Amino acid sequence: MIVMLLMLPLLGSLLMIIRPAIAPLLTLVIAVASNVLALQLLQQISEEGTMQWLLAGWPAGLGIVWQAGTLTALLILLTTVLQLLVGLYAFVTHKRDKLAAVFWPLSNLLQFGLIALWLSRDLFNLYICLELLGLVAVALVSLAGGKAIKPAINYLLLSLLGSLCYLLGVVLLYGIHGILDIATLASQWQDNQLSYIALLLMSGGLMLKAALWPLHLWLPGAHSAAPAPVSALLSALVVKGPLYILCLIWIKLAAVQQASAMAPLFIATGMAALVFGGWSALRTPFAKTMVAYSTVAQLGYALLALGFLLKFSHPLFFAALWLFVLSHALAKAACFLAIGEISATLGGKRLTALKGASQTMPLAMFAFALSGVSLIGLPPSGGFLGKWTLVQGIWQHQGQLLWMLPLVLVTLLSAAYVMRVVVLTFDQAKPVAPDFAPKLLPQWLALVPALAVCGMAFLSEPLLLLLQADAL
Repeated sequence: MIVMLLMLPLLGSLLMIIRPAIAPLLTLVIAVASNVLALQLLQQISEEGTMQWLLAGWPAGLGIVWQAGTLTALLILLTTVLQLLVGLYAFVTHKRDKLAAVFWPLSNLLQFGLIALWLSRDLFNLYICLELLGLVAVALVSLAGGKAIKPAINYLLLSLLGSLCYLLGVVLLYGIHGILDIATLASQWQDNQLSYIALLLMSGGLMLKAALWPLHLWLPGAHSAAPAPVSALLSALVVKGPLYILCLIWIKLAAVQQASAMAPLFIATGMAALVFGGWSALRTPFAKTMVAYSTVAQLGYALLALGFLLKFSHPLFFAALWLFVLSHALAKAACFLAIGEISATLGGKRLTALKGASQTMPLAMFAFALSGVSLIGLPPSGGFLGKWTLVQGIWQHQGQLLWMLPLVLVTLLSAAYVMRVVVLTFDQAKPVAPDFAPKLLPQWLALVPALAVCGMAFLSEPLLLLLQADAL
């Protein structure tokens, strides 16, 4: 299953370059097959435990090690589900939106890079996956042409800077230990100043590539300029890759003293992201830019949970971290597809262009509102589940109860920018040109992930059990 999950999108992308005519249909076939394999992988891991595969039989340290635990299987399933939904949306709208043919092989390469990243357990292999993700993401942003070229170049240059910082940290660790396999490296870890500098270099590069505040300046321009299917993939999946590696190096590698020293910085940075990202989302006059700034804000919850996890080593914080990631991915896919469809139909990039969308495009507007419920953190959404788990962890540490107040305040800030859009769509509807009559299928495709994220609390017990077991 692991081999097939990797080879299907890779070989498919090569075939699409040779035969562009079959690319859209082949993308959907690969996405369906990948979903079946991902479900089987999750079922097998939940029954038998962690799986490991050595490429070509070479042992760890000499060859590439693929490893799949519960969290890895959930992330792979998330990737394949969103690839299928976004692929269907692009298939339905690509003629209207004039989506470039190269989108199809690039989206499959993106899927390959993400799955390889979730499975990798070697710092250099993770670097290769990061580079592949970055280059493919930049190419996807540039598909919009025109004004998208400058944000794509900014993204490329800053992504390369982030990669350089990460690679310098990897080189330092290799100089100290002579090995880059994470499990082996953790057993030989030396708590010294040089290893701490390496971790800081790697963290800076990863935070830049993940657009974590305050290193987020490339994200609003790139995500808002890209076509709607690309924006959905970038916000839902691509920025989670560097975040995953950031968690790996601090949870699996760093010594307890190093992790404890870094915890307050992650907590402060996460809270600042929630405040400044939310404030920027509230102030911007552009629809997709608002959703992009919301990504900067919502990633603050993940940083906050990571900081508390490093400080207290409690499995509830681990569960909260990945519940935020899963729910944010579904919510952001729904947001970008819904806003993209509304903007393409009603015309205009400003929020004022959304006036009357609740009457002319109720399904798309309902999808945005449902995803907004999760971004705010209202029950029974995934955002509520993640926030409730985080609060439970904080409640068990009495000295941290003061964090409850800022969490309430940033929740109100999230509600403000979501309701700003919802209220606007109930204004008087503007007439829609006959050539741009609303299509139902793209709106339904935007609604699917919104319904999924709003129903996550109904799966709270198995999700929490899986994630806490993986933490232990």
